[in-house]
Amino acid sequence: MTSQPTEMHPSRWGDPARATALPAEARGLVEMVFGADDRPAVTDPPLAPPTIDTAVLTRLADLLGAENVRTDDDTRRLRTRGKSTPDLLRARAGDLTDAPDAVVRPASHEEVAAVLDLAAEHRLAVVPFGGGTSVTGGLVARRDGLAGVLSLDLVRMKRLIAVDHVSMTATLEPGLRGPEAEALLAAEGLTLGHYPQSFEFASIGGFAATRSSGQSSAGFGRFDALVVGLSVATPRGRVDLGSAPANAAGPDLRQLFLGSEGTLGVITAVTVRVRPLAETKVYEGWRWPSFVDGAAAMRTLAQAGLLPTVLRLSDEAESALNLADPGAIGGEAATGCLMITGYEGSPAAVEAKRAAVTALLTSLGGSPAGEQPGEKWVHGRFDAPYLRDSMLDAGVLVETLETATFWSNVDALYSGVKTALESTLGQPSLVLCHISHVYETGCSLYFTVAAKETDDPLAQWQVAKAAACDAIVDAGATITHHHAVGTDHKPWLAAEIGPVGVSVLRAVKADLDPAGILNPGVLIP
Repeated sequence: MTSQPTEMHPSRWGDPARATALPAEARGLVEMVFGADDRPAVTDPPLAPPTIDTAVLTRLADLLGAENVRTDDDTRRLRTRGKSTPDLLRARAGDLTDAPDAVVRPASHEEVAAVLDLAAEHRLAVVPFGGGTSVTGGLVARRDGLAGVLSLDLVRMKRLIAVDHVSMTATLEPGLRGPEAEALLAAEGLTLGHYPQSFEFASIGGFAATRSSGQSSAGFGRFDALVVGLSVATPRGRVDLGSAPANAAGPDLRQLFLGSEGTLGVITAVTVRVRPLAETKVYEGWRWPSFVDGAAAMRTLAQAGLLPTVLRLSDEAESALNLADPGAIGGEAATGCLMITGYEGSPAAVEAKRAAVTALLTSLGGSPAGEQPGEKWVHGRFDAPYLRDSMLDAGVLVETLETATFWSNVDALYSGVKTALESTLGQPSLVLCHISHVYETGCSLYFTVAAKETDDPLAQWQVAKAAACDAIVDAGATITHHHAVGTDHKPWLAAEIGPVGVSVLRAVKADLDPAGILNPGVLIP
């Protein structure tokens, strides 16, 4: 059993000990672009009393142990919403109205199933909670017609259940956070290699429930591509899936639960493909004259079957920030677009892939920038959410959104979303973009915005986000590539999957969760 992980701050990202003010040089830039407007320190407001009947809480305590049923304000506050900018803005304004009535901590599939049975009997909403890193409103249950809300905290389900060194698979419990899972696998000489920006706090169950995509997806694939088996507790009973690496036994029901965001069942075990620990890791930079040129090079790599482990491309605006230090590219002026390539594996495999990618990128007009930009990226790749908090402290609205499309539609999608954001955020504002996940047929676009906060920054972002989502739908792209649907993207999901698709989702929900207790209001249109 691993030790208890660090809890995130209720109104900030990550480890409270790592929260810092903006560095002097960064603050100077912020003041120059956005002006200075420090926001007051955030206090922890009191919560409304739990609405769940005492007798029901007693039954939960009998099932799980009294120490694993918590109704105190501190625990409930830590399980309120996720970590999107709107989530944090609400918390910073003292709005914790979405706090669960109780936090329950089962330790096994059987205990999860027992909680679901009791919740269905007493009409309690159940919100599965892994790492709390949702950025799309995926942890906010609708209370309509229900007697209360339980946060089903999977923090006690942290075992490495099994390792198959012959088949190269491992079975993990859902409460393991990214670093905990990697530590357990490393003791077996293995790695999962899934590193989203939320890696330090997100959980195995959350990776599966949201179709997470990590920064090494070019080489290792999305999390759903790594999953070969699942165990799920539903209000109708247990589901175990994944008896072979592939089958033709009807539709693949694993895909029904991957991405289901806790609305169809609670994932209690995940079997994943693993690989040997990398002996060598190398990250380096490339420079391209334009975003269009760099994207074309990424497409060529993908369609030639020459993808490195990591492949990222920043547009001109994002590159200007990344390359603000001329020393990062050998002392030359920072121009064009920055690409990061990374290689992980045995020394021979890394050398061979790196040589082939280098030859192709050079032939396409790329300029090598050495290892310094790659090392700078890898050492700071989990820091952006902390910077977001510091910017919010300074009165600057910072948020992200992402989408994906086919290569032939990238330019139109990029232009449409960027225009929508720039026209609605107000001035001054910045809109940055990068490509971080690529396929033979297309790629994702990940936008980051920064804007001077208005008197109502929550409404300010909601207007901009709606305009961007409309632009995504108008361009025929997906409303989300890896952040999931939650509640924030639900208004646009119906346009993406169509009326029959909506009907199918609702029918599956009604069959697996007839009482409607699992994360009500999330995902299902």
